[in-house]
Amino acid sequence: MERRKVGIMGGTFDPIHVGHLILGESAYGQFGLDEVLFMPSGNPPHKQNRRGRASLAERIEMVRLAIAGNPHFSLSLAEAYEDGYTYTSRTLERLTAQNPGTDYYFIMGADSLFSFENWKDPGKIARLAVIVAAARYHVDDASLDEAAARLQRLFGADIRKLSAPNMDISSQMLRGWIREGRSVRYYLPESVTAYIREKKLYTQEAVPDV
Repeated sequence: MERRKVGIMGGTFDPIHVGHLILGESAYGQFGLDEVLFMPSGNPPHKQNRRGRASLAERIEMVRLAIAGNPHFSLSLAEAYEDGYTYTSRTLERLTAQNPGTDYYFIMGADSLFSFENWKDPGKIARLAVIVAAARYHVDDASLDEAAARLQRLFGADIRKLSAPNMDISSQMLRGWIREGRSVRYYLPESVTAYIREKKLYTQEAVPDV
């Protein structure tokens, strides 16, 4: 029986934007994935009800709205714990135990690749998933190749570069634009924009993370 290939897009998605969706779609096409899981992370206890941010339930709903209509995108609540303390290594352990016939492709930005060896149990992550690295606009190919080669030496990691448009978009930038009353048209799916407007999200000044 042929093994399934499933991508994982993790993050806070506060809010999810078109850059996230394009990365997921690009990985789906480039690596012949059967499915891409969008996996919102939880809120740590000291960041509950953060002013100027969306709640876990609101972030989950925005992901649900954003991926609706795409048959190979799915919402996964595997890391949506209220206490926020989730680790990629534990999530992958649980998923691979539950789905032994599936190969997982963990999609991350280049910035995350550079800090990967400081994650919890990077060797375990490398054993349990193919790592898909998406270049960011400020990262050159040589730096990305060097980081990938280092992680391959350290952990035997299987790292694949994702060919996707370099889009200089961040959730933090979009939260600021919404707070300032600027247009986010074409940066967010229309359904997500409508939800943000309905719930009056991101209209207050955010409390700085400490």
